[in-house]
Amino acid sequence: MIKRPLGKTGIKVSEVSFGTVSLGIPYGIGINGKEDMISEKDAIELLLLALDKGINFFDTARAYGCSEERIGKAFKGRRQEFIISTKCAHLYDKNGQLPSADGLKRTIDASLDKSLSALQTDYVDIYMMHDGNIDIISNKTIVKTLSGYKKKGTIRATGISTYTVDETLKAIESGVWDVIQVAYNLMDQSQGKLFSLAKQNGVGIVVRSVLFKGVLTDRGSNLHPKLKTIQEHRELYNELLSDKIPALSDLATKFVLSSPEVSSILVGIDKPEYLESALAVADGNYLDEETFIRAKQLTYSNPEFLDLHKWAINGWLT
Repeated sequence: MIKRPLGKTGIKVSEVSFGTVSLGIPYGIGINGKEDMISEKDAIELLLLALDKGINFFDTARAYGCSEERIGKAFKGRRQEFIISTKCAHLYDKNGQLPSADGLKRTIDASLDKSLSALQTDYVDIYMMHDGNIDIISNKTIVKTLSGYKKKGTIRATGISTYTVDETLKAIESGVWDVIQVAYNLMDQSQGKLFSLAKQNGVGIVVRSVLFKGVLTDRGSNLHPKLKTIQEHRELYNELLSDKIPALSDLATKFVLSSPEVSSILVGIDKPEYLESALAVADGNYLDEETFIRAKQLTYSNPEFLDLHKWAINGWLT
């Protein structure tokens, strides 16, 4: 597994990051409850297999149920072998407001303490803020609190997960955030316009939603009728498949890895076959220039419709 620099952090991460959300909560197409989830025993075995196969970068969050606990149990005694990124608990209260400065610090402190305990470690490599909107990106209390942890060595790098292009631009220009996690894939390439700027500013880019919650895999071949236009657009990518790139999921993965500014891609893995597939695709051989350009041209024309949260609420992702 090739390792890429994570911006200017000095950290090198595997091109594929093991996304662990599905190890801790029901997540993804066809996963409707805990009964559909991987067991703790199998999750631990899968995490260890990934580490032994060369994946050194693991992504989790306080909001991912028992994910942190499973990582902690799996990797106890092997701390120097892996890079962990976890996310703070959500900061907004039930009224949609950010707490006071003191409340914010208490929330961040408590969340990090719980993460460290669950992960069985005394530091995390990248500590991220979930839902990084404009207010969170520039909040002085948040920035000061994370800066303090960084100076103490409790965290090695600051990170933020953004959703809009404006948020990502603000995070890059602030000079505060070492790593930014964005959604980027064949369908929705909106964030790609900022990749060069991120690299110029030494900001590491980690990409989530590479497979668009399963839409860009075989599991997305029979979507809800309300997603008919997505189903039809999905078929356009077949023209780019070949003997070397036989599956849509392979194309989707290689497309994102073809951007040199991307440090790592998050791949949700909850089965050994998904791990083996990710390892096989991340082989250092990515899209040639002609295919890469054509793939960029096949971005979905209405990115505003590509709202996975709305789809889930409407029951279109069952």
